[in-house]
Amino acid sequence: MVSSLPHPTTSAGRDGLAALLARPGKAVVALDFDGTLAEIVPDPEQARAHPGAVPALSVLAPQVASVAVVTGRPAGVAVRYGGFAGVPGLEHLVVLGHYGAERWDAVTGTVQAAAVPPGVAAVRAELPGFLDAAGAWAGTWIEEKGRAVAVHTRRAEDPQGAFEALRGPLGELAARHGLVLEPGRMVLELRPPGMDKGMALAEYVRRTGAESVLYAGDDLGDLPAFAAVEKLRSDGVPGLLVCSGSTEVPELAERADLSVAGPSAVVEFLAALAEAVRTA
Repeated sequence: MVSSLPHPTTSAGRDGLAALLARPGKAVVALDFDGTLAEIVPDPEQARAHPGAVPALSVLAPQVASVAVVTGRPAGVAVRYGGFAGVPGLEHLVVLGHYGAERWDAVTGTVQAAAVPPGVAAVRAELPGFLDAAGAWAGTWIEEKGRAVAVHTRRAEDPQGAFEALRGPLGELAARHGLVLEPGRMVLELRPPGMDKGMALAEYVRRTGAESVLYAGDDLGDLPAFAAVEKLRSDGVPGLLVCSGSTEVPELAERADLSVAGPSAVVEFLAALAEAVRTA
């Protein structure tokens, strides 16, 4: 049984949803991965898409211009953890990995990628010793992300304390190597400047010629994508902003047109959206 489609709480969100339902073939549905399609877990290598995500997307994707998963993960990793490859109905799905530096297309099943910036390799080599010298190694977790590297503090004895203690020093380390520091939910990511979900989303919407856009996310890294949708609205492209509910990131919920309670509720929303599009 498909749940009823929830209503946005803002007029801009209602306009965005109405535009999507009126012309779904001209709409882009864009989604973050971790915390939106997949639950946040202590070990990021164990993250997997919610069991209902692929079935819901396989119904929705053929009815819209495109479904785009926009993530900081490498595109191939997101495809593997999401279970997106070789699924009937997902031919209109793309994964914009590394904030758009990589693109996986379901039609070809291949990843297109730019070169890895040299600063990332330098930070990757220096980071273990840096954390040890900072006295913050215990309980932290380094995630290799190809074109970026992240330090997770969720498994530390004091996750928030470790996060705050490392934020300044890691920012200085990033700057020394020409990178920027992006904070998230108990994670600090060091990556090249000019890489964010907002730029990836805006460029993809431009390339597809979409006439409406939906974006769903859960973390601070999704704020640039929210800003991109807000800019598109000002340019005449209706948009709907969905927050995958988190008490850890109130900034996102405050700017969303619609908040739902995590990945399971996101999946329910996507299934309801697919049904609403089908019957509109």
